[in-house]
Amino acid sequence: MPVNIPDQLPAIQLLKEENIFVMDASRASQQDIRPLKLAILNLMPLKITTETDLLRLLSNSPLQLEVDFIKIKGHTSKNTPVEHMRAFYLDFETIRNKKYDGMIITGAPVEHLPFKEVTYWRELQEIMDWARSHVFSTLYICWAAQAGLYHHFGVPKYPLEAKMFGVFKHTVSDDKLPIFRGFDDEFWVPHSRHTEIRRSDIENVPNLSILSESAESGVNMVVDKGGRQLFITGHLEYSRYTLDNEYRRDLSRNLPIQIPVNYYPDDDPSQPPVMRWKSAAHLLFSNWLNYYVYQETPYNLAELHE
Repeated sequence: MPVNIPDQLPAIQLLKEENIFVMDASRASQQDIRPLKLAILNLMPLKITTETDLLRLLSNSPLQLEVDFIKIKGHTSKNTPVEHMRAFYLDFETIRNKKYDGMIITGAPVEHLPFKEVTYWRELQEIMDWARSHVFSTLYICWAAQAGLYHHFGVPKYPLEAKMFGVFKHTVSDDKLPIFRGFDDEFWVPHSRHTEIRRSDIENVPNLSILSESAESGVNMVVDKGGRQLFITGHLEYSRYTLDNEYRRDLSRNLPIQIPVNYYPDDDPSQPPVMRWKSAAHLLFSNWLNYYVYQETPYNLAELHE
């Protein structure tokens, strides 16, 4: 089944150009089926790009999805038109009493700040607490993964001497876990961050387990004991040219940046980047939707946590 997303969302046309089937709200309403209800708290600066990246992966599922995009009330996006935010995003207050099968919280370009100095930290804390009783399964990505681990379990983040930037090889702790159905023994994940979480801190929390990691980029995926919160430090949702865009942006700003690892052929930025993570990305999101959301969530969301 396709993703049911708001009419006129720019991602619709972009995905159709990639031959990805999406369904507008009017057509979806004609189907006699309960779609999975997803909330996406999009904290990334380029909202439209992130919307498209996530919907591309969510659409690779036989399940029908109904998506609400959520925004932080106390934060104004500088890189996305106000009209877009008004048309397609909801304030948390408007969905506070709703319940969702799944939720995605994205990364954010604020990792240089201590969590408590982020201007919207209190609102984000409120949303993360709310998700534990109103969302069946939550997927935290990059900075959001660090924020969620810190808020819920006290796991700290640490600054890196140099940016973790590139595409890194990962292995899994147990290939029989549902989240890794169809994965190869090794898989690649893009990373773009200035901070890290450490294995030793996670191992000190009995309710957390490390699911995948890399010898170069460290811990990648962590799950809570109930399996309802997944924390991913990398960016499997990135499209082919995202790291390239970030690299050229930093160069143009004269920021210290190295060529992303394992990305360009022969480390030559004049050549198109090699996308090594597409299959793992599609598998991860489809496995999450199927095994951690659809197979587990109550059919009637009113039953959630009653």
